[in-house]
Amino acid sequence: MFSKLFSSKTISTDIQQILVDALKKYRSENFPQGLLFSEVCPEMLLEKDNRIVIKFSLPFPCAGELEVLSDVLSKQIKQTVIFDIDFNIQAVRNHKLAGIKNIIAIASGKGGVGKSTTAVNIAYALIAEGSSVAILDADIYGPSIPTLLGLNGQKPSSVDGKLLTPIDANGLSAMSLGFLVDENDATVWRGPMASRAFSQLLNETDWQGIDYLIVDMPPGTGDIQLTLSQQVPVAASVIITTPQDIALADAIKGIAMFEQVKVPVLGIIENMSYHQCENCGHHSHLFGEGGGERVANKYLTPLLGQLPLEFSIRFDADNGVSPLIKDNTSNISQQYRKIARNIAAQLYLQLDARSPNTANIIVED
Repeated sequence: MFSKLFSSKTISTDIQQILVDALKKYRSENFPQGLLFSEVCPEMLLEKDNRIVIKFSLPFPCAGELEVLSDVLSKQIKQTVIFDIDFNIQAVRNHKLAGIKNIIAIASGKGGVGKSTTAVNIAYALIAEGSSVAILDADIYGPSIPTLLGLNGQKPSSVDGKLLTPIDANGLSAMSLGFLVDENDATVWRGPMASRAFSQLLNETDWQGIDYLIVDMPPGTGDIQLTLSQQVPVAASVIITTPQDIALADAIKGIAMFEQVKVPVLGIIENMSYHQCENCGHHSHLFGEGGGERVANKYLTPLLGQLPLEFSIRFDADNGVSPLIKDNTSNISQQYRKIARNIAAQLYLQLDARSPNTANIIVED
């Protein structure tokens, strides 16, 4: 089989050196020290059709960035270059939840900023970038994940009568209280009951092989949000805001809440950042401009991305469809994928012991 796939010819030493040098010298926001995290050279294979396949391992999903780089390298050596990458994603925090590596909370200080829609599209974007993802609806009082995934009326099953099997939504494993009870029943629950229900959803679901569990937090920074943040072994959080002053003020409260429970904030996503005219492409900043960046700079946290106010996002959400399922190469899908890469990269760079940003401790005699 191997001989059928790959050529008996070898790649010239000069071409190999050009490619290795390019990988070492490559710099981006997510790869501040290049693509090769060790001195081990990547494996290079020549396919029968004369394409060069570069194989090595990376610690977070970034398929979209590699697609762009492969085009650049192909033009540089005038020969097709493709990547075959093993995304070796590891847990950055120790916890006892089986089947899950990293838990990322998506939160907002207030409602109406598109948090749940953004959470769903980030989840699908992480899948498109090369990882295994699940989403957990922590908005006990107003679960919207079933609607956003087009799963209203679905009920989870159980293989052993003890653990619930998450519902598959186009490759995304999903669990929500909305799958189990009528939405109107949950809205009248008291805080302790809601917290208990969420804890059961998290701990009594049969998660399997999940690199990233996206938790769609309820809006606000009150007792229920604090309780959930303390109950869940969250690796890190992401704050969703809009450019409006009132939303920014609540985003700051969200940052303060996570600081209180010692959960790192990976960065801020500014939703509804601008409206782009379909005819001329002009950007209109309907809710203000630059607010997310100002908050990010003030609190020394990255601005992970700015998403447009776009009719198609609202329309798809109402119809239970993600733009990444329809076409993960579309313009809006590429924006979500870039944000997803930024989230995965920041989780690694800020918190993973393998990160080149992690200080080395040298003990001298």
